[in-house]
Amino acid sequence: MIRRPLPAWAEIVLLPLVNIALAFVTVGIIVRIIGVDPLHALVLLVVGAFGSAESIGYTLYYATNFIFTGLAVAVAFHGGLFNIGGEGQAYIGGLGCGLAVLALDRYLPIWLMIPVGIAAAALFGAAWAAVPAWLQAWRGSHIVITTIMFNFVAAALMVYLMVNVLIAPGSMTPQSRNFEPSAFMPAMGGNALNLSLALALVCCVAVWVFLWHTPWGYALRTMGHNPEAAVYAGTDLRRMIMLGMCLSGALAGLVGVNELMGVHHRIVLDFPAGYGFAGIAVSLMGRNHPLGIVLAAVLFGALQQGGAELSFDIPNITREMVVVIQGLVILFSGALVHLPRPWLQALFALRRSS
Repeated sequence: MIRRPLPAWAEIVLLPLVNIALAFVTVGIIVRIIGVDPLHALVLLVVGAFGSAESIGYTLYYATNFIFTGLAVAVAFHGGLFNIGGEGQAYIGGLGCGLAVLALDRYLPIWLMIPVGIAAAALFGAAWAAVPAWLQAWRGSHIVITTIMFNFVAAALMVYLMVNVLIAPGSMTPQSRNFEPSAFMPAMGGNALNLSLALALVCCVAVWVFLWHTPWGYALRTMGHNPEAAVYAGTDLRRMIMLGMCLSGALAGLVGVNELMGVHHRIVLDFPAGYGFAGIAVSLMGRNHPLGIVLAAVLFGALQQGGAELSFDIPNITREMVVVIQGLVILFSGALVHLPRPWLQALFALRRSS
């Protein structure tokens, strides 16, 4: 029997939901093996993520970073470019944001300092992504390899700068001086959530407009689907590679705005905290569409926040177990994304024949 493709709504909504359900069923089996009631653990996870205003605030704070990195991966992916360097681009974007703040926060008012910090984060992130893009466009280097390696270069550069150059005078911890209040992103509640969430949502709309409603976005998507057809249509592939990767790096760099201007209020080490890598799963789960990325980012934010509460309430579920839960969601949404497709196609075929 020839199976027809799934309807568009099933491809976008139903298939990801089934993948998530399979992941949680697998998690439930593991949780039961270690002696914990899976339903009780699930309730604690949900309550920990959405049970109070404070929990929701932290969930959305984490989701903000996932939106930035998910969009970064999606923009590059639509051009046929697999950007694995979001972690390093977020790191260097944060460096640019922090340098701009340290240089200007004592002179500029908040209404001017915040746009400058945002612009600096985007520019530094784009510049860091531009090097692997140039290497692929003009030297044929593989974008996956170069972006992975640039993550390590970014981490080493940040350690050197924080230990030897930017460390606050008299500090024993590798961190810069505190920012002035003029560089604080306005808070949205009494916790880590700040106006960076609004910036992330604006970026979602901007990415949607760019990819589906501009000639540059059309050219980028054409290159991703068929480079030969793009060349035949007159697209300069080198220019498109540079454009796609620079936009991707700029989006990843905005993680620094949320973390440094929104929460830490100084430059610190390790603030990307794996968001660049998790953005790959967020983008895949969201089908590389801004709306899907927002939904996937909220899910990952809920796992991050709810998982922390879960490990606190149930000692048997350690922080490492929470990472396993996130990993299984990534596994079923990434590598095993097509596993339930034949079952769903068979169900839709039965429905059509009945």
